[in-house]
Amino acid sequence: MIRLSAITPSGPVQLGNYLGAIRRWAAEGTEEDVYFISDLHAMTTSHNPSRLRSLTREQLAVLIAAGVDPRSVAVQSDLVRELGALTWVLECTCTYGEAARMIQFKEKSAGRSSVRLSLLTYPVLMAADILLQGAHEVPVGDDQRQHVELARVLARRFNGTYGEVFVMPRSVVAPTAARVRDLADPSRKMAKSAKDAAGTVFVLDPPDLVRRKIRRAVTDDLGVVRYAPEEQPGVANLLEILAACTGKDPEGLAGSVQDYAELKEAAADAVIEELRPVREVTQGLLDDPAELDRARAHGAERSRERCTHRLDAALRMSGLG
Repeated sequence: MIRLSAITPSGPVQLGNYLGAIRRWAAEGTEEDVYFISDLHAMTTSHNPSRLRSLTREQLAVLIAAGVDPRSVAVQSDLVRELGALTWVLECTCTYGEAARMIQFKEKSAGRSSVRLSLLTYPVLMAADILLQGAHEVPVGDDQRQHVELARVLARRFNGTYGEVFVMPRSVVAPTAARVRDLADPSRKMAKSAKDAAGTVFVLDPPDLVRRKIRRAVTDDLGVVRYAPEEQPGVANLLEILAACTGKDPEGLAGSVQDYAELKEAAADAVIEELRPVREVTQGLLDDPAELDRARAHGAERSRERCTHRLDAALRMSGLG
């Protein structure tokens, strides 16, 4: 069974990405799974080409450094010709209404007089990502379930019209992981694309910067360390981060810490040690571009071998070639 997951290089990899997804991919992934850096998806809004290229290489290095099997990792744009061909076939299978009713398109285009066409069509590209690799399962959050359902609709329609080519994928709920909130505003998730990085810990942040950010984390004026996410979201966030890095229970940890200062120091120590090996190996890969290029080329070739027969069949059966 093939599972497919992706991460978009819209910003540097942050602590929530690592604890919530990447670390799990490394621990639970199989040789059949596909993990890719979706750099094409990062182009639906204005972007800097040099920064996109740099962030893509950084994310590739982080995934490998974190222990994700390099044979399962690929960069989306390395298959741009295959994906471009299948995306066109699927766009000719999809209706405008199906694309326009995607919730993310409605939200991101609301109130704007002009948006890029790719914002409307990228769910079809996402369907091509899934169907090209023959993915059986796609672990997603609620905001992406609709996109996987579109992939199912297009696969079913193509198979019914032209013949059986595509595996019918299904979305699965991503396993529960650490809920990492912004340190400066615990009402929102930590995000790699946040405009203010004061509340975001990035995987490649040096230890002293990690410690400064966590020391400045928002708590409250109650002065009591307890695990109460609704009443004390800032304190609960620090306890959850500490728990995720130590493998302990946040409620139990609350009883072992005397005050907020001690909690912040413990969380900083745990995060620094958790990220240290990943940061060091990532930096080594970025300092050895030839080795990173070899890993990238190998991942692209393996993904290409997996999908070529499926693309050829889709083109042939739809009347091309």
